[in-house]
Amino acid sequence: MRKIIIAIDGYSACGKSSTAKRVAAALNYGYVDTGAMYRSVTLYFLEHYIDLTNPKSVSKALSDISITFHHNESNGQSETFLNGLNVEDKIREMEISQKVSEVAAIKAVREAMVKQQQKMGKSKGIVMDGRDIGSVVFPEAELKIFMNADFDVRAERRQKELFDKDNLVDLDEVKENLRKRDKIDTTREESPLIKPKDSVEVDTTHMFLEEQVDHIVQLATGKMMNA
Repeated sequence: MRKIIIAIDGYSACGKSSTAKRVAAALNYGYVDTGAMYRSVTLYFLEHYIDLTNPKSVSKALSDISITFHHNESNGQSETFLNGLNVEDKIREMEISQKVSEVAAIKAVREAMVKQQQKMGKSKGIVMDGRDIGSVVFPEAELKIFMNADFDVRAERRQKELFDKDNLVDLDEVKENLRKRDKIDTTREESPLIKPKDSVEVDTTHMFLEEQVDHIVQLATGKMMNA
């Protein structure tokens, strides 16, 4: 079977990354968490006090950023490295969640990340999740998935995710953060979150992770056989 590109887009806390990782593992494909890339940029900007309204500062900072993914043999997970340092846990903290959509809306940031993402998927055989993968990064992707879920379910999932990383955050704060991110993601001028016309919508509200993975693997297998 020929290799394809699987683009998974959708709202925050729908299970995109968890599903995408397992789909990639099941198909023996590469996996790229584009959200982690934007979170890494956000972390760098915060740590280096970059003025988001200063194009020169943003451009200079982007030229100093290197983002890579490495497989952790001990836990079987793909982890994010920023300039050689493992930042997988740091970029999942609430402080980053509160700023990442604002950073991701900057044109120069999106252009830099999209360029890297397209380079990563040049040879196909890759699963990539984010907000604009099927619409902007890989509009020619053979399989496009758009994930969604009930807002309250999303909020509870995100709170649990934070709790599992020892971050205790009030549910109302999580909901406010999700509302803010949804608004920025869907209304920003650069690559807004949209559902591509040729994508398959997957509502994960009442689905277990295994069901999500099996469904997408089946869809992918069909595309691979006909690619």
